[in-house]
Amino acid sequence: MEYPKITIKAARVNKGLKQTEAAALLHVDRRSLQHYESGRTIPKWSVVKRMEEVYGVPADYLIFGRDSA
Repeated sequence: MEYPKITIKAARVNKGLKQTEAAALLHVDRRSLQHYESGRTIPKWSVVKRMEEVYGVPADYLIFGRDSA
């Protein structure tokens, strides 16, 4: 299946998850997830792999940070 590039916030919203729900599923605190979504910090690879599972989007298609290019 072909996926478009998508921000991690959009991936979460598309799954219908609130930040607190997604953070629990990703095993991070809400503040960390907030920082990932805003581009303030980049998640560790283990968190990215969980994002793939939780959001159903391959890591290659997730956009981390503010620059969507």
